[in-house]
Amino acid sequence: MPPILIPPLVKFALGALGAAAVVHWAVKQTRRLNEEIERVRAASTIDPAIRRTLPTLRRDPRTDEWRVRS
Repeated sequence: MPPILIPPLVKFALGALGAAAVVHWAVKQTRRLNEEIERVRAASTIDPAIRRTLPTLRRDPRTDEWRVRS
């Protein structure tokens, strides 16, 4: 069976398409992550009075375990 010959221009075109697809995916993921970070950053501003009413984790000095304290 003879080997399949692919012209260099076709190889280059396929490589360029693959590279463009990877760049497109990376840009899409970067934008998605930045939007998520901005959403979390905007939501993290909690009123200090409300924040004091929420439970927090504290380390128990005797057992060295984390416990919820309100």
